[in-house]
Amino acid sequence: MPAKPLAQLPNRRLLARVAAATLVLAAATPLTIAYAASPSAGVSPTAVAPGGRVSLNVTGCGTKTGLASSTAFGDVRLTPGNLEAANLFGNATVFSNANAGAHSVTFECGGAGGQRVTVSLQVTTGAARGGLGGSIGAMSSGQIALGGTMAAGALGTGVWVLRRRSRMS
Repeated sequence: MPAKPLAQLPNRRLLARVAAATLVLAAATPLTIAYAASPSAGVSPTAVAPGGRVSLNVTGCGTKTGLASSTAFGDVRLTPGNLEAANLFGNATVFSNANAGAHSVTFECGGAGGQRVTVSLQVTTGAARGGLGGSIGAMSSGQIALGGTMAAGALGTGVWVLRRRSRMS
């Protein structure tokens, strides 16, 4: 097929305008789709004892402010996790006298009348783990025996190395 003469090629300015318009539309489309959808929220952990702490997270608000409220912990202001405000975060301490059972947590984007999403938080019976932050759980007698043996072995090896050094000197 022979090459077309330059006179038959489309106008370069027209092509540049079409390309620029396409780029603007392509850049704006993900933002429109992302914020047109309803926000999604989460509470972690989903089950907690009275006095325990929970992390609150909502995505898809498109605002830099938010509020989470529940009968389990009251109102908590949410702050953005990044400059685009794609995620809003907060922490709450469950009331020490909170009733056991399911509590609704309502996340509200922006000011009054903003988008809302509701999730559930389960308040369990009992008290929050304190002391070491719950880092030590129940251990079996086998684990205790193994730990004791390892500690005694390390102590014995240390004594043997020190005595051997003192003989060599």
